[in-house]
Amino acid sequence: MVNSTGINYGQIANNLPSPEDAVPLVKSIGATKVKLYDADPRVLKAFANTDVEFMVGLGNEYLDKMRDPTNAQAWVKENVQPHLPATKITSIFVGNEVLTLNDTSLSDCLLPAMQSVHAALLNLGLDKQVTVTTTHSLAILQTSYPPSAGAFDGSFVRNVEFPSKNWLSFLINAYPYFAYKGNPEQVPLDFVLFQPNQGVTDPQTHLHYDNMLYAQIDAVYSALASLGYKKLPVHISETGWPSKGDEDEAGATPENAEKYNGNLIKLMSGKTGTPMRPNSDLNIYIFALFNENMKPGPTSERNYGLFKPDGTPAYPLGITPNNAVGRNTTVGGGSFGNAVTNPYYPMSSSTGYMSISSARQRYQLLGHVLLMVPLLMIKTLGDRFGE
Repeated sequence: MVNSTGINYGQIANNLPSPEDAVPLVKSIGATKVKLYDADPRVLKAFANTDVEFMVGLGNEYLDKMRDPTNAQAWVKENVQPHLPATKITSIFVGNEVLTLNDTSLSDCLLPAMQSVHAALLNLGLDKQVTVTTTHSLAILQTSYPPSAGAFDGSFVRNVEFPSKNWLSFLINAYPYFAYKGNPEQVPLDFVLFQPNQGVTDPQTHLHYDNMLYAQIDAVYSALASLGYKKLPVHISETGWPSKGDEDEAGATPENAEKYNGNLIKLMSGKTGTPMRPNSDLNIYIFALFNENMKPGPTSERNYGLFKPDGTPAYPLGITPNNAVGRNTTVGGGSFGNAVTNPYYPMSSSTGYMSISSARQRYQLLGHVLLMVPLLMIKTLGDRFGE
């Protein structure tokens, strides 16, 4: 098995280093994969011949256009094909957490858009190199505890047939941080930070879990198995911890961010999977590469980065960047749409990214924290830790 660490490269900022200066930072943390929220040609060109794999994105706002195979093929020809094979684009994710947005205008477009993009890859002879996928929120789970009882919401089951036949992996965005933030008095911090703790045992499988993220992953494995997809790997397309937050954002500190992301990177360097899938590859994309000063929402949203815009670490991870960007490095803005003529390419990197990355706040707004750490798990953990 081969575990892989990936990084989410967001650009809602006006003070970020150039993509060329981001290359050594990505390599310094041992990341071999990058998830890009659009198909920024500057970034894709900068990472040419680096052997870093890329997942590029088509935002929710483009789903309606992508239903038309002509539009999909035009987008692939202009934004993906020119960068191959120098840049290792291996996947296109179409939409983000669409099936939990309760917006039928989007959910009705998702599968047709994915089919059109897949057909475009077939027509261009790229389907062996590039796959089509989408990312999901944990809110697609109707039951998440114990992990062995994981089950999908009924609306998701009705939309899974086409993707399951074409996916090489199943992508989930998972944030244990929101579980702690939503209930800091009852959720043990060590359990969500991969620190030594007593953990919990699944009463059905008797498998022991000493961190929340692995329990979440195995709940998704159980849900997939219940639909007959027992061999489909589960990968985490987003997870992270903010280093700063507002007064009401419990746990958003540099110390906790260092523990969460640092311990996660160390786990990824090992050769073990989750308790339920010990021999399956773990591919996890950390959110995010940089702090992004123009993101809306609470303070935490602007402080998920492993690095500050000047290229220095936001906090120590126990990993020394080989060639961190110096303070005198010339930095560029986060919007470059004026140079783009393709009508199907995001006219602003920031706008396109913002529209598909704000879903993390939805856990807080819609009470999905119960899906992240169900009441039964809270009670079990509270009993074990004397709370």
